[in-house]
Amino acid sequence: MLTHAAIALLVLFACALPASAAGLKPFKDELFAYPAILSTADNGDYAVVDYNEMRDINGRDETPERRVKRKYVALGVRGVQKDLKLRADIGEISHVAVGRTAGASIITLYIHGQGGSRKQGVDDYTFGGNFNRIKNLMAENGGLYITPDFTEFGAKGAAQVAAVIDHYSAQSPGAPVFVACGSMGGTICWELARNASVAKKLGGLLLLGSLWNEDFLASAAFKSGVPVFFGHGSADKVFPVASQEAFYRSIRAKKKGYPARFVRFETGSHGTPIRMTDWRDTLNWMLSAKR
Repeated sequence: MLTHAAIALLVLFACALPASAAGLKPFKDELFAYPAILSTADNGDYAVVDYNEMRDINGRDETPERRVKRKYVALGVRGVQKDLKLRADIGEISHVAVGRTAGASIITLYIHGQGGSRKQGVDDYTFGGNFNRIKNLMAENGGLYITPDFTEFGAKGAAQVAAVIDHYSAQSPGAPVFVACGSMGGTICWELARNASVAKKLGGLLLLGSLWNEDFLASAAFKSGVPVFFGHGSADKVFPVASQEAFYRSIRAKKKGYPARFVRFETGSHGTPIRMTDWRDTLNWMLSAKR
């Protein structure tokens, strides 16, 4: 049972999230909401979230880390999921698209990390069903969710992802594009931030258990005020949380009022943010952030 102090912190964090008239409507919010907010800072933009492996993996999964319990997923969304190939100047790009491939109101991409593929971000049962949730959030809100393959975590890979963004943005003019990068996929996020053509389409960048890049502070995305969300486990052994927190603070110090948020999952490991980040909460904040 939550203490009065914990409840007060939850209320504080919720009140700090601006309402958006164009916000995404709920989908299984009661199952995917943060368990408890342990503390907040920066007027709610920095939050420490309670994470407990026994509760948030063993209690949530039918088979730990492999198959979430059935109540966390809605599989009807597979009816609007397609495995596609885009023929672009840079070559053929395999990707999975979920939802409206034209006339979408919002576009979200997930960029996998080392050893992943386009299939990771559409797996309904892994990572606590969180990928199934973003698929449903996009489909239920007239949006599009994309998970692309790319050949490297460098300029060519970023160019391949940029080609996917350019193609689908042309099919859905004006739709804000959100790019979520897991682990090493963050190198793609930072490369895209430097691309002026892509930056003007971006509605936000989400770094999930990922890395930092000081060049962002001189990028086209930073100059135009693209919102940035950081989700990080405090026990991440790949990318230390202290380094990512320092980078978050450097963004806020560089430009007062910059739309940046940090959610620290206390005791969480490298993959925790992919499992635990509240997609709807984060995207609604980005949709309503002042630019």
